[in-house]
Amino acid sequence: MVSDRDEEGELQTVFGPVDQQSEERAVRIAKGLTDKHAEVIAWSRVADVALGEYGEPTVLFQAGAMPDVE
Repeated sequence: MVSDRDEEGELQTVFGPVDQQSEERAVRIAKGLTDKHAEVIAWSRVADVALGEYGEPTVLFQAGAMPDVE
């Protein structure tokens, strides 16, 4: 997830989660976005999409103080 601050200084999501092929790629992409955005986070979680079951998120990389990941 990537966020920037609006005119009032409030965080606004620029774009939400994007699936990546690996955790390493997710971290590499997130690190590349840190100079362009106020806050960046790469996270993963175990999911069974067919059953609609999702585990708790695990933060892989974070730059800035992101809101809670749901």
